[in-house]
Amino acid sequence: MLPIFSISSLYLFLVLSISWAHPPPSTQENFIQCLSHYSHTSIPFSSDFLTPKNSSFTAVLESSAQNLRYLVSSLPKPDFIFTPVHDSHVQAAVICAKKLRIHLRFRSGGHDYEGLSYVSQIETPFAVVDLAKLRSISVDIKSNTAWVQAGATIGELYYRIAEKSQTHGYPAGICTSLGVGGHITGGAYGSMMRKYGLGADNVVDARIIDSNGKILDRKAMGEDLFWAIRGGGGASFGIILWWKIKLVPVPQNVTVFSVAKTLEQGATKFLRRWQQVAPFVDEDLFIRVFIQVSNDSKTGNNTITTVYQAQFLGDSKRLLNVMQQSFPELGLTRNDCTETSWIKSVLYIAGYPSGTPTEILLQGKATLPKIYFKAKSDFVKNPIPEIALEGLWKRLLQETSPVMLLNPYGGMMSRISESAIPFPHRNVLFKIQYLAGWQAGDEAEHMEWIRKLYSYMAPYVTTFPRQAYVNYRDLDLGTNKKSSTSFIEANYWGYRYFKDNFNRLVKVKTKVDPDNFFRHEQSIPPLPQT
Repeated sequence: MLPIFSISSLYLFLVLSISWAHPPPSTQENFIQCLSHYSHTSIPFSSDFLTPKNSSFTAVLESSAQNLRYLVSSLPKPDFIFTPVHDSHVQAAVICAKKLRIHLRFRSGGHDYEGLSYVSQIETPFAVVDLAKLRSISVDIKSNTAWVQAGATIGELYYRIAEKSQTHGYPAGICTSLGVGGHITGGAYGSMMRKYGLGADNVVDARIIDSNGKILDRKAMGEDLFWAIRGGGGASFGIILWWKIKLVPVPQNVTVFSVAKTLEQGATKFLRRWQQVAPFVDEDLFIRVFIQVSNDSKTGNNTITTVYQAQFLGDSKRLLNVMQQSFPELGLTRNDCTETSWIKSVLYIAGYPSGTPTEILLQGKATLPKIYFKAKSDFVKNPIPEIALEGLWKRLLQETSPVMLLNPYGGMMSRISESAIPFPHRNVLFKIQYLAGWQAGDEAEHMEWIRKLYSYMAPYVTTFPRQAYVNYRDLDLGTNKKSSTSFIEANYWGYRYFKDNFNRLVKVKTKVDPDNFFRHEQSIPPLPQT
């Protein structure tokens, strides 16, 4: 008889031998096997599944990511990237991630300012489900609606609408490479919001995947969840597969213009006047302001340039009448104006050079240069006084490439209730976006500058709470540092993004995703389970 210890040793040897001969399947292999089981299509996954061993892994990861700060080697990278080509693939991904306890991030456009759709700083390992191949668009002019898949860009949507009709449009984002899926979840403001509201205000149905892996339309999900996904921020309640949007009428002739004013030309007084006019002018007119540092060719010194860029839903003759009555100080002339179609005005407002063919909108997400940047946002209820603007100019001149964008509200925006959808920023004059961008250099220096600028602006913007736009994610406002969300931390940033709507969002989250499957650094938390 063999000694007991020898029998135990023999057993251990046999177990180890089996393990060496047949190593356990990897997480990726388990995931693929699970996908095959739960996907309701015969489409294979092999070409849609990438690990760091694949030569194209890095290219796909970086393909639509806009902020180079979140592509540096020191930050965590996903264990794998899955690029589904069918709705059922996304559904299977949710089911399998839940079964295998894999943390997922979902990406429709990659424009999220803090990289939340492709980087996880609260837990690893994680994987990315990239919806870039889900970009179908079906426009129905007869019913004034369109179904658009989450991975399409807003530019592609605009193009497909204009392809069917020159007198239909959609009031969503200015940047045409935005992914439709995530863009509308945050509200989706654009140059027609004073006339028609936000993109999210003009959604009539959706298809999403909930935390149980079920595909739900508006009727199936119920009005509470349908309310939450239209402005409550991305990746908190489910995964958007499709939006059904309401098209809006646009005129045959749309007029655009850009007028620049430097400090030497009286930029301070012009901006003071713009604050008093832009939110109250004819709602067909949207005049936003770019503020940046430029070089004065005469003196060789840096100066501040303010650029008044506008889209008017009408011809130049009517626009000049509106401007003469409301903002004659700007000195707009017929030579400043360009009459064009709505779809070409989209290119103009997005910053494309004159003469750019509209087909560029079909290039998807590969149309913007990538930079390192940090952005923050504010909302303003009372005009900023001139003395405060003069202090602002001094601070902007301390930074190498600062940008501020001021977008006017009013019109339809002020007539829609703050609680109609989660986006609450209705009764304000305008929104500010601050941005520090750089190609190389000391990140800490630029981060310190924008935080000091944000602090300087505190007396001149909304308070209790100091409001912020959820699609300009700002992790300075607080993060969920653990996968089990700290409810107190979430309150701090939640009320800034959503005001009192945050309470309702939490209730919806608790009902539809009590286990917090859909989570990221600033996802809506469920109420703590007792």
